[in-house]
Amino acid sequence: MTSESRYQTVSRRTLLQAAGAAALTAGGGLMSARALASGKTALNLQLGWLIGGNQIGEVCAKQLGYYAAEGIELTIQPGGPSIDGVAMVASGRFEIGQLSSSPSLMLAVSQDIPIRCFAVGAQQHPYTFFSLSKNPVREPKDLIGKKIGIQKTGIILLRALLAKNGIAEDKVEIIPSGGDMSPLMTGQVDVFTGWQTNTTALKVLGDQRVDMKLWDTGVRLYGLPYYATVDTLTKHADTLKKYIAATAKGWQYTHENPDKAVDLLVKEYPNLKRDDERLAVDVMLKFAFNGNTKANGWGAMDPAVWQDQIDQYASLGQFSKRVPKLDEVMTLDLLKATEQSRPRIG
Repeated sequence: MTSESRYQTVSRRTLLQAAGAAALTAGGGLMSARALASGKTALNLQLGWLIGGNQIGEVCAKQLGYYAAEGIELTIQPGGPSIDGVAMVASGRFEIGQLSSSPSLMLAVSQDIPIRCFAVGAQQHPYTFFSLSKNPVREPKDLIGKKIGIQKTGIILLRALLAKNGIAEDKVEIIPSGGDMSPLMTGQVDVFTGWQTNTTALKVLGDQRVDMKLWDTGVRLYGLPYYATVDTLTKHADTLKKYIAATAKGWQYTHENPDKAVDLLVKEYPNLKRDDERLAVDVMLKFAFNGNTKANGWGAMDPAVWQDQIDQYASLGQFSKRVPKLDEVMTLDLLKATEQSRPRIG
């Protein structure tokens, strides 16, 4: 599974580039979904990271013909440190995208980039604070007096946690870190941060591992939000409905057949290690499906959770230009239109 360091974050430079791309296309219209000679519609999913197990549902839907049955030819476009996924989608080069975290999307919208979330891949953000059983951190107050190894992109998440729980920032010590868990094992830090889905890196912690999920501390963020421009959502809603239906079916297959799903993933991307991906898929499925998806289907999201995120980030002064409105950040239109075709699993 992809490491935390490979997930896209939206920097000020990224936001400005995407805003410029959106402005350039505002007059000429965004690139439309393209019809192919085969009669299918070409659809590109731009990621904010290198391709891995987070797309196992899409891979299954592709290899099992679910997209083809809907008249779609899907291409998964990998991201990476030199690829600006938000700008790619905002400019109309690719039709839809997926970010690692919901705050990235909110920050983009706050800079007047016309993108909107239409479904989420992870019902709860997998970001977690890891500690060891000999010095456990099980709830926010346990962080007081602790050294926290954290990636630069995660500091705002820590700040949100502390603010939500009334803990002064000077009560913890921040140790800038990479993705390697060794500082926790060697005692250089008391707590280390990362995604629960990164099972490869977490192996070293063994049975000593203690988890405190960001979600459980009161900071409720979504992971892996799908987004498109407002123009695409308006003009190509029918294609996106078909995409959601096929993708949901792919994730249902993954839930029901995890071993076969991993085989399809590794067949599509032979560079991935099957044993690692098999461990990771069980963790990912716990985030893809929960009580909300049992009631409302795969990809569901709650406007109240989005509003809470907006309010939290506004209170932390993260929106330098303006605070985005809820209906600018997310839409339930496509989820409502596909409610009968999205599996209710939890």
